[in-house]
Amino acid sequence: MDMKLELVPVPVTDVDRAKSFYVDQIGFVADHDHRVSPELRFVQLTPQGSACSIVIGEGITEMTPGAQQGLLMVVDDADAAREELAGRGVEVSPVDEQDWGRFVYFSDPDGNTWSLQQLPQRT
Repeated sequence: MDMKLELVPVPVTDVDRAKSFYVDQIGFVADHDHRVSPELRFVQLTPQGSACSIVIGEGITEMTPGAQQGLLMVVDDADAAREELAGRGVEVSPVDEQDWGRFVYFSDPDGNTWSLQQLPQRT
């Protein structure tokens, strides 16, 4: 049986601020922004080239804003990704060299944490 993770909720305080951060600064694609009812707003955002999206909004999750920790995206080049994000005004860490990859870390405005991993070369 195949199972594919396709949507991850990310709890935020201000939906419009978070949407702007993820789209304008991180480079996600804004797939959907629908007000389903007065209590439910569904905003789906997808990283460029990813099969998995995030959902932010109102009435989406009971998690506290900032509670989503350790989300990880794979990139081809950690240095280039860091430079691009820093150029868009994102506060990013220096590249962290590990045996299992090269990492760059950042947080969204609510404190949800992300890492970008450049996989090690396979021999």
